Amino acid sequence: MAKQIVVTGAAGFIGRNVVAELNRRGYDDLLLVDTLGTDASTDERWKNLLGLRFEDLLTPDAFLAQIEGGKLGKVESILHLGACSSTTERDADFLMRNNYHYTRTLCEWSLKHDARFVYASSAATYGDGSQGYSDADTATLELQPLNMYGYSKHLFDLWAIKNRLFGKIVGLKYFNVFGPYEDHKGDMRSMVTKSYEQIKATGKVQLFKSYRPEYHDGEQMRDFIYVKDAVAVTLHFALNRSRSGLFNCGTGKARTWKALVSAVYAAMDLPPHIEFIPMPEQLQGKYQYFTEAEMQKLRAAGYTAEFYTLEAAVAEYITTYYQKK
Repeated sequence: MAKQIVVTGAAGFIGRNVVAELNRRGYDDLLLVDTLGTDASTDERWKNLLGLRFEDLLTPDAFLAQIEGGKLGKVESILHLGACSSTTERDADFLMRNNYHYTRTLCEWSLKHDARFVYASSAATYGDGSQGYSDADTATLELQPLNMYGYSKHLFDLWAIKNRLFGKIVGLKYFNVFGPYEDHKGDMRSMVTKSYEQIKATGKVQLFKSYRPEYHDGEQMRDFIYVKDAVAVTLHFALNRSRSGLFNCGTGKARTWKALVSAVYAAMDLPPHIEFIPMPEQLQGKYQYFTEAEMQKLRAAGYTAEFYTLEAAVAEYITTYYQKK
């Protein structure tokens, strides 16, 4: 019996794109894990699965029951991309169950059954960036996330370090990922998507004002990575067991929000029109003004592909996805 690949969060943004790329590479014995919602008229994540090839689809609870009941068959790898990714989620107990304990259970099962385990960490673990953006284990121990989402991800990273698991498993700290099939994410959609929708509706884009003198309005910076690159990094480790560890998944090149919005306008062949608005008070003390992945560890692990530039990625996203809808 052939071994399956399991993808959790498979109807989500990165998960859906991972499944599509696995299909493109000839893999279709896939077990997908996700929730599709109780009301298909309001939660349309199921549409992300259209056109994909897979063996079965289970809810996270049903998948957990198979694991705990010893009923899961032979598995080659688990790509654990499912989580609550809302940086504003206030239910800390839910985040602990969903993002930390669930991940531990899947990791422990994978190690026991010799299945490759690759999981989604997050750049939110870096907090305000004052500790830098090194993915070295020693640097990870010192990080101070700014929100409970980041902390829930950080806790698993710490647990893996404590138990010396990064010689066997892979964690990926995804930075600001954008691209096709993120429509369902609501307020957590990328600013590329939000900008496109704002331009279509009003002709202008709203960005938060800066509350730090060293950054002008719109000059706050992020490491934006196209989903195609994030998928390529993910599968580099998922399909190759020669290297393990905790790695940044960014481009190593921070760009401003103004540059991102300007790229969207350029892709739509329109002149930029940006309006700066106050930042909500609840975000002002938890806002990252600068993120930029250190890439040396990823490159040393054998990932040599060049990343899309911001402009090229935005142009491809807008012209091949939104403008063809």
